[in-house]
This record gives sequence, structure tokens and C-alpha cells, in this order.
Amino acid sequence: MKIEQIYTGCLAQGAYYITSAGEAVIIDPLRETQPYVERLEKDGVQLKYIFETHFHADFVSGHIDLSKKTNAPIVYGPTAKPEFDAVIAEDEQVFKIGDVKIKVLHTPGHTLESSCYLLIDEQGNEHALFSGDTLFLGDVGRPDLAQKAADMTQEDLAGLLYDSLYNKILPLNDNITVYPAHGAGSACGKNMQKETIDTLGNQKKTNYALNQNGKESFIQAVTNGLLPPPAYFGMNVMMNKKGYHSFEEILSKGLQALTPRQFEEIAEASGALMLDVRNNSEFAKEFIPQSINIGLDGDFAPWVGALIADVNQPILLVTKPGDEEEAVTRLSRVGFDHILGFLQGGFEEWKNSGNETDSVNRISAGQFEKEIEGRVVKIIDVRKESEYAAEHVNEAYSKPLAYINEWMEEIWPEEHFYLHCAGGYRSMMAASILQARGYRNFTEIEGGFNAIASTDIPKSEFVCQTKILK
Repeated sequence: MKIEQIYTGCLAQGAYYITSAGEAVIIDPLRETQPYVERLEKDGVQLKYIFETHFHADFVSGHIDLSKKTNAPIVYGPTAKPEFDAVIAEDEQVFKIGDVKIKVLHTPGHTLESSCYLLIDEQGNEHALFSGDTLFLGDVGRPDLAQKAADMTQEDLAGLLYDSLYNKILPLNDNITVYPAHGAGSACGKNMQKETIDTLGNQKKTNYALNQNGKESFIQAVTNGLLPPPAYFGMNVMMNKKGYHSFEEILSKGLQALTPRQFEEIAEASGALMLDVRNNSEFAKEFIPQSINIGLDGDFAPWVGALIADVNQPILLVTKPGDEEEAVTRLSRVGFDHILGFLQGGFEEWKNSGNETDSVNRISAGQFEKEIEGRVVKIIDVRKESEYAAEHVNEAYSKPLAYINEWMEEIWPEEHFYLHCAGGYRSMMAASILQARGYRNFTEIEGGFNAIASTDIPKSEFVCQTKILK
């Protein structure tokens, strides 16, 4: 028996590949399935089942494409109602894979169909738990995503989650290995640890949600401090439940090379969003007017989902030459399939063609210190509220990037302000959105708070973020 965690950092997502005696299963596969097919062929094993822990909200799973390519059935837990052929397992149903078994544990709460998969090894020992979004390391799945579908409150769902965890998961042996569907950075939880694998025994000791003194305490703890889910979540659920176009088809359409003239004509005719995925330093110097920057070198896909929101939005790509396929792939992982093509030759081709360009007014933290000394200025900090609460520039306003469409309307265009995040990735996204909407009277700080921290600019006293979150 072999277990492999296939972890995708930009999504903070774990898929799992398990083999035993010539047979294999894959749990929660990514959208692009060819790497799995090639791995199966290389290992000389047959894919027997594709297990889905639930209808995912934060990414589009590869379950449908993978099933078509391999003829392996898709398995969901009880109560799931997909609009395609699938095996709907019963609670505690056992599936045999080679010399091992996988037992279904129905654990509603995050969603109603949410299930964990308990791996029983060749000796009959309970070896590992693939916990999906039911149990994370340091946290549990948020109980507010399925309210409309279930006609329940988040408190009702949290109560179901309590029953699932305390009645089905906590009684399991401490030495069982926990393999969650997500890690730190995912919007599916609020307090995840940076590790991606742990023992159940250690989680029983360290996970706040598993150390509550009753159901009411648990409900209050897991619902407290929940931020609104990203707008694209519901659309991803529908794609995972109803089906979608194949990844290969999306890739083929997205990799249409466009000349600057074609790029401009399509942008004007379609109302497509021009998405520039170069790093923030390159974008700041020069870019196509009205384009939005979300860099591939960060949490690209989740930020696309949070800021663009509508998966049906047509998109035109500006990338470094050679990054086109990666950009299309990562967009498709979160359901953004309407990619109309990319600018052939990248931004340099646009510039060399004599087209108009724009730039962001960016200064160093040292220059920022000089400019604000002895003056009353307006500073906007676009980091998360927990980051701001931990430490911030005195008098700075907390305006998280995720809510830019709301706080942007509060800005007085004639009043200059300074803009920063932690390192420049998020503040450049904000800068690009602001300029596309006509706001230009601001200065963005290169290096963000990480660079500001080394200056003598007055700052609040540091408070550990872990204490804030708890």
C-alpha cells in the first residue's frame, strides 16, 4: 500500500493517490487529469474508484474528466445528488482496493453530503482518515456554505458538524493519520495549521474545535469570526454538481495567440477583462490601460475567484511568454473557463506596437518614510483584518482587498492616499483595480508592511495573530 498527498500550494488543496496490489483510488482530484492518467500508466495500476469528499466550493474537481478517461466510477457519500452517473455510498459502506479497504463515514456539517474516508490497511488496522473539509489541521470546515441548499442556519449546520466530529471522528484511534482536503490559506476554514499531515491524536490535543465542552460551545467557536465566503464558491459547487466542459477543451480555447490588434478588438467587442498575470514589480512599471494585475507568483486562483467572482466573465490574458498554459490551467481550477486568448509576445509586443501604456506610482518604504514625516496623511492597509490587528502603521485604515468593491466608494478622489499590503502582491491588485475605475491620486508602497517594518515609521504594538484568531 502506498499513499501520496498531491498538494497544490496556490489552492492550499490536497488530492490523494492510493495504490494497493495493482489497483488505485484518487480522492478529490484537480481539474487537469492527464498527470493522473500518466501516473496510473507509469505505475501499471488500474483506477478503481474516484472518491469525492463533497461538492467542492473553492475549486473545480477533475472527477468527471477522470472518470471518462479511466471508466472508474465516482463515489460520493450519502445524500449527494450529482447530475451525472455516480455511486452514492451508504454510511459505513466499505470499498475494496487491492489488499486494503476504504470505509465511508458520513460526516455532514460543512455540507450535507460531506464524508470522510477511513483507510483500513492489509492487516485490518484503521490506518488513515481522508477528512475532506470536515476536519482540517487546527480547524474544521466552515458551516455556512450549504445554508441555502439545506434550508438551515449556519448554527444548524455547525450542530451537525459537532455530531459528526464528536460521534464519528473523535472515537477513532489516536495513531490514525489525518489527511485533510485543505491547509493554511484556504477560505474553507479560518484557523488552519501550516502542516498538511498530522495524527488524529495530536489534533485532539491542539485543535480548538475538538476541545469544546459541549455542542453550544462548539457552535459558538466555529461560527465566530467567519468572513463572508468568496462569491465564486456557489458557482464552483454547481460546476462540480452539474458537470463542465473538459479541461482539454478549455485549454485549447484559452491558448489562442492574439496580435495586439486582435487583442484590442476582442477586448472592445466582448467586454472581456484584461488580466495581467505578471509579477507586481513588472506590472507597476508599465501595463495595458484598464488591465487588472493578479500575479501568478502568489495565491493566484483564489484571488481571481474573490475579485472577479463571476466565473462566466470573459478574460483576455497578458502573461510572460511561456506562462500562458499555466495561467489557463490555474484559472480553470476555479471555474474560469471563458478565456478568449492571450497576447502573443506578452506586454513587450503591445509596447513595441506603439500602443498606449499606463503605470502605477510606486515608491520605496524609505521614500514613504520621508514623505509622511511630520505630515497628516491618509494610509490604506489592504491586508486581512487579522494582519492589521497584529501590527500596523499608526493611523492607517484597515481596508482588506477582498472588500475593495465596497470601500472603494468611500474614497474621495481628490484626496491623496498611500496604499500597502504585506509585500506588494495584494496592494498592486488593489492599485490596478483602483486605476481601472478612475482613481489615480494615490501612491503604492513597494515591499508593503514587510519593508515598512524596518523603518522608523510609528507602528502599533505587535500582537500574535494566533491569539487574535482564537
